[in-house]
Amino acid sequence: MFEGNVLLLIAVLWPMCGALIGYCIGRRSKTARDYFADAVGVTELALLAGLLLGVVRGAEYTLHVAYLIERGLHFRLDGFRALYGCIAAFMWMMTTIYSRDYLSHYRNRNRYYLFTLLTCGATVGVFLSADLFTTFLFFEIMSLTSYVMVIHDEKPGAMRAGQTYLAVALLGGMVLLGGMFLLEHLTGTLDMELLLPACRQVTDRRGLYLAGSMLLFGFAAKAGMYPLHIWLPKAHPVAPAPASALLSGILTKAGVFGVLVVSCNLFLHDPAWGTAILAFGTVTMLLGAVIAVFSIDLKRTLACSSMSQIGFILVGVGMQGLLGEENALAVWGTELHMVNHSLIKLALFMAAGVVYQNLHKLDLNDIRGFGRGKPMLLFVFLMGYLGIIGMPFWNGYVSKTLLHESIVEYIALLEETGRPAGAFHALEWIFLFSGGLTAAYMTKLLVAVFVEKHPTEQKRMDAMNRKYMRPASVFALGGAAVLLPLLGFFPDTWMGPAARLGQSFLHGSAPAHAVVWFSWTNLRGALISLGIGAAVYIGVIRTIFFREGRYVSLWPAWLDLEDSLYRPVLRAGVFVLALLCRLISMLPTWFIRLLRVSVLRPVRRPAARETPDPLNARAPEVLKNVTGSLSFGMLLFGAGFCALLLYLFVVLLIS
Repeated sequence: MFEGNVLLLIAVLWPMCGALIGYCIGRRSKTARDYFADAVGVTELALLAGLLLGVVRGAEYTLHVAYLIERGLHFRLDGFRALYGCIAAFMWMMTTIYSRDYLSHYRNRNRYYLFTLLTCGATVGVFLSADLFTTFLFFEIMSLTSYVMVIHDEKPGAMRAGQTYLAVALLGGMVLLGGMFLLEHLTGTLDMELLLPACRQVTDRRGLYLAGSMLLFGFAAKAGMYPLHIWLPKAHPVAPAPASALLSGILTKAGVFGVLVVSCNLFLHDPAWGTAILAFGTVTMLLGAVIAVFSIDLKRTLACSSMSQIGFILVGVGMQGLLGEENALAVWGTELHMVNHSLIKLALFMAAGVVYQNLHKLDLNDIRGFGRGKPMLLFVFLMGYLGIIGMPFWNGYVSKTLLHESIVEYIALLEETGRPAGAFHALEWIFLFSGGLTAAYMTKLLVAVFVEKHPTEQKRMDAMNRKYMRPASVFALGGAAVLLPLLGFFPDTWMGPAARLGQSFLHGSAPAHAVVWFSWTNLRGALISLGIGAAVYIGVIRTIFFREGRYVSLWPAWLDLEDSLYRPVLRAGVFVLALLCRLISMLPTWFIRLLRVSVLRPVRRPAARETPDPLNARAPEVLKNVTGSLSFGMLLFGAGFCALLLYLFVVLLIS
């Protein structure tokens, strides 16, 4: 039944089994359950770290689980999969340890731990999957189990956000499944290792683009790509902070994982596909940053920031398609920004959780000044802040520099060949401007929480300085934050090897020359973004969005795609569908009435005859017997069969 290394299956199933065991333990002892959940996270990380070490040493891990769901399950471990498996396990370990304090006053904690660990196993299953069927199976499990994490509070806002999250996930899953069927029909395989040569043999390019677009729809819905991003700003603020860190930092990357599989196996070095991904990525990058500038809710701002950073990653995916064989910088930048964003959002969302845990508020006007006199919380938030704005010597700078340099490289390539490069000069400035907006809205959060004073509640907040965070939270937040400058100060030690480890998954190669991380050219791009950020913060946020000592929200409600477009369209669609079903249900009644006035019409006798006609007297009973007879059923079947043949004939003519 098992062909290969069974450790891969253990890595997937152990958190799921731990979820069930922990739930049973929690029925008897909450404390024992909490420590058991911590142990599950630690052992999962140890297992995946050991597998990563084996990959670094050249080992190859594959597993085929036969006789399961007919097709079986296929797993593979290469550098990229091992790296992201470790990141997922690390994030689950840290958030589980932090959850012990954060959820101490919550109800339904047993349910939370159950579904969180189930989601952990499903997410690891996505990253270790070797074919799209296995990916789809664990992708859908992950979507369903993480829904419970979103609605954990069970408040109206959480339930509504959960509806949106689940609707987008299920719609994306159905479209994804249809794309898989079409892709297998065209190529004969769903194995990721075989897709690239198989797709190059496909002559029906339109069909392949259709299949790829359907797969992109399904994966991008989870990644938060525009216009499927609507769940992201709604779900993150209402979910518990540990769940928000996982939703932003790792579950969105499961969607990006699928986008990478499609882009690097179906459409490797395809300029048309790269241009499409680049367009969606640019809109996602800029729009997420703009919404974050307008937001005055701490976790909503971080959620919109996640949307923007996903856009940065998608820009890197698009540049890979455009640069072709010379896409080394784009490959490295895409992979490293995925890693960096995951780690940064782990620290930032847990820091936001500390604020909410103490104040039970997220509006910037209500939490102003909470961070004053709290050096540990300031350190954690500051590390995430410096990382995400791309400050030199922090990890975000490294990946953003590579992505920026990939755009500059393509501009130089266009100019060398005499092709117009104006659109990509504009893209470069949009990239830098989006980075500037990142610095602006993150500065807004930093100043509001750690610099400004609350006009009426500052003394009460200062009184919390000693008891606002317990040792377990200090360990989780500190461990997440300390990695960010460590990765940024020594990129050749950490970032370069990590990029080389995963580049084969993206069918990329190392840059032709060594990357000088802190050259003036690279520093210049970062400084331009930081300068734009300072100008936006001073000229827009402090002058327009800060009035009479309060932050104001000026984002128009009609720009909410969910409320202004998707829900009205859905309601209209449901109405039309209900009306159509009603009309279809009335067709048999109309058909019977037609028979009553035609074929089954009672025979009228001459008026002179006084003898009553027994058939006419029993017409309703006769009609009931006829409509329930086999012959009448065959008559309806024939009518339906004729309608089906007519439909197939029309479809044949159209195609």
